[in-house]
Amino acid sequence: MAFSDIRRVVTGHDETGKAIVLQDGPLPHVTRPLTQPGSAFHEIWNTGHMPAVLTAREAEPTDRHRATAPPENGTIIRFVDIPPEGREGPDFDRDQAKELFDAVGLGENAEHTLRGRHPLMHRTESVDYGVVVAGEIVLMLDDDEVTLQPGDVVIQRGTIHAWANRSDAPCRMLFVLTDARFDPELAAGHQAQDARVKAGK
Repeated sequence: MAFSDIRRVVTGHDETGKAIVLQDGPLPHVTRPLTQPGSAFHEIWNTGHMPAVLTAREAEPTDRHRATAPPENGTIIRFVDIPPEGREGPDFDRDQAKELFDAVGLGENAEHTLRGRHPLMHRTESVDYGVVVAGEIVLMLDDDEVTLQPGDVVIQRGTIHAWANRSDAPCRMLFVLTDARFDPELAAGHQAQDARVKAGK
């Protein structure tokens, strides 16, 4: 099963202040990492400030930011397609995981991979709202796992995680990411955990 392309409608204002449609059509940027055929990051929109500054017209924000994490003090909305991976997840080594992470602006996360866990474990310093739109997906944390169906919503609060598609069909998720900051104590805990992972413990 292949998902349809995404249509994006962007509103704005004309020179008199009247509300108008500025854009109506396909997304200008879709990232399809070669390391994982079938995966796709559909960049819809992002903001670089909080609160966002509303102008009559705006330059295409996905031209300037396509990393997974949101801009500082900003937000991102995107769809992500996750292909079937089998029961054990993709057979990636660390270099292949880094290649995929690099493609979506998360290169440093290749160091988070735990032995025996999904090779695409990662974290971002953000609060993410993830909605399953189609298919089935397993949210993997350090030890916990949760199977999610269409309509289920995950509030991802800066935790290390991976999305494992153990079904035989692709999964599409909608994500809204908002910039956040780790509490100093939690950040110290992450550093200690990362050191243990690097040491192979």
